[in-house]
Amino acid sequence: MGKKMLFCFLGIMAVCFLSVNPVFAAISGSAHDFSGDTWSGGQTCGICHTPHSASSTIAPLWNHTLSAAVYTLYSSPSLNAAVGQPSASSKACLSCHDGTVALDSFGGSTSGTSFLTGSDNLTADISNDHPVSFAYNAALAATDGELFDPTAKTVAVLGGKSITDGMLIGGNLECGSCHDVHAGKGDAGVSGNHLLIVNNTGSALCLTCHNK
Repeated sequence: MGKKMLFCFLGIMAVCFLSVNPVFAAISGSAHDFSGDTWSGGQTCGICHTPHSASSTIAPLWNHTLSAAVYTLYSSPSLNAAVGQPSASSKACLSCHDGTVALDSFGGSTSGTSFLTGSDNLTADISNDHPVSFAYNAALAATDGELFDPTAKTVAVLGGKSITDGMLIGGNLECGSCHDVHAGKGDAGVSGNHLLIVNNTGSALCLTCHNK
């Protein structure tokens, strides 16, 4: 194969790769791209991830200081799920969004000064927020009576994947079940959509799981 043909082939392969894997580029320019903030050192990925010396408790290759908060959890007489303290996946989100750890506390630093404010700061009292870190399965749906079976209900914007395969994390409903931090899944990349995997116009996100 000549050099020109080789370069052409490699170029076509690169375009094809990027077209079927948009999630790898989606963080740039999203709400979680902090490369333009002075405290970030121009980093896009390093605020959350590192190739070396990562956290041993949170994957993938976690680099941000974790919160030590004990959370006040949501409860309701109609809640049939067993909700516990946030598990690793949701605690990764809360390491910034509970307001106890600064955005610039990463890479071993605990002395950051840039904290989330306003509605981005959920605080350690998440009793007024949708519960997370609970098993969402066919058994819960049957017990509740107003939830879809996540193994059977499909999600159009996820290419027809089931809730279980497309939204749940280890079989649990977590922060990342509704929001995609990398803005590349479903509707998450739509401007002004709060990184929601399913745009909630007409309560579409709610009605993905809730059978009303």
